[in-house]
Amino acid sequence: MSFEEKVVESISRYKGEVIDVYQQTVKLPDGELANRDVVKHQGAVGVLALTNDGKAIFEEQWRTPIGKLTIEIPAGKVEPGEDLLETAKRELNEETRYEAGKIEKINGFYSAPGFSNEYMTLYKATNLKKVTKELPRDQGENLNIFELSLDEALKAVAEGKIEDAKTILAIYYWKANIK
Repeated sequence: MSFEEKVVESISRYKGEVIDVYQQTVKLPDGELANRDVVKHQGAVGVLALTNDGKAIFEEQWRTPIGKLTIEIPAGKVEPGEDLLETAKRELNEETRYEAGKIEKINGFYSAPGFSNEYMTLYKATNLKKVTKELPRDQGENLNIFELSLDEALKAVAEGKIEDAKTILAIYYWKANIK
């Protein structure tokens, strides 16, 4: 049996700077019609930035959709036409003021495939050094940058202080691949 749903109508409801929202009608495999609310996103990256002394760089920032501070790894959206690796380097500079001597892809994932096509690519950055030229932060981006050891990060996850999915994934990747 095929599970594919075929879009028969797609109505744009909102076009924004970060997302576009559509109301879609789909034809189900059994021929019935159903409605889907779909958020389209241009993609994003997250960076697990590991310092030379065995810590990772985190940022605390206010997230209006959930109405509270979050602790996250550096991350951001891919600009149109921008290479994913370049996005990771740019976000690392903009948010932490570091550049990586080595940066490698960890994996990629859909953040919320039930309603969004956002695909995030996760990178690991090592051999960090302070940048010589700081890129400007996004307008309205207020960050508190700090470092945590792996044990501190795992404790923050266990205590519910870190609730962001990409950050939890990065921390567990770090734990599984520590050498």
